[in-house]
Amino acid sequence: MKILIVDDDALIRDSLSIILDMEEDFNVVGAAANGEEAFKACAKLQPDIVLMDIRMPIMDGVLGTKNIKASFKQIKVVILTTFKDDEYIKEAIKNGAEGYILKNQPADAIVESLRAVNKGNIVLEKNVAEALSTMLRDYPQKSAVALDISEREMDILRLIGEGFSNKEISEKLYLSEGTVRNYVTKLLEKLQLRDRTQLAIFFLKNFS
Repeated sequence: MKILIVDDDALIRDSLSIILDMEEDFNVVGAAANGEEAFKACAKLQPDIVLMDIRMPIMDGVLGTKNIKASFKQIKVVILTTFKDDEYIKEAIKNGAEGYILKNQPADAIVESLRAVNKGNIVLEKNVAEALSTMLRDYPQKSAVALDISEREMDILRLIGEGFSNKEISEKLYLSEGTVRNYVTKLLEKLQLRDRTQLAIFFLKNFS
């Protein structure tokens, strides 16, 4: 797993590099000090995951995430920050981040979060998930019937909302992974959404 670390604090970049490079399945391929540098590094290094801070000079992590996801859809972005700010959470997830975790977690929790995202899961640290749920609580809800979502599609949408990967969904529903991918594609088209992260947020907004 190739990882790009993005943080304006050189000490944090170096510390994270040392911690992550100790894992046999991790390879820290580079580091950047802001979102603009991160975008350029993605074009050159093609990492699997970008571990992105939020508050940085020149270009913050929210805009950095938006630009990276717009140009490199295969690259996953995990926000790692000290800030549990509702607006940051909402914008980062809306822009396509697959994870939002806080820096006060133990190193092994960060490592496992990156592994989970690499497998196709969406990872939100507990406090962040609670904040996201609070943000969405007052949104108007829509019924599955009104949205023309079938029972099987609803099952898959619910599991995506709970953070499961396509492989895990296929095992739970006794479907092939290819069939699950087809359902996900249909849901994206039907709901006019961009990616799995938006599907997860759609589920949280309308059915949780």
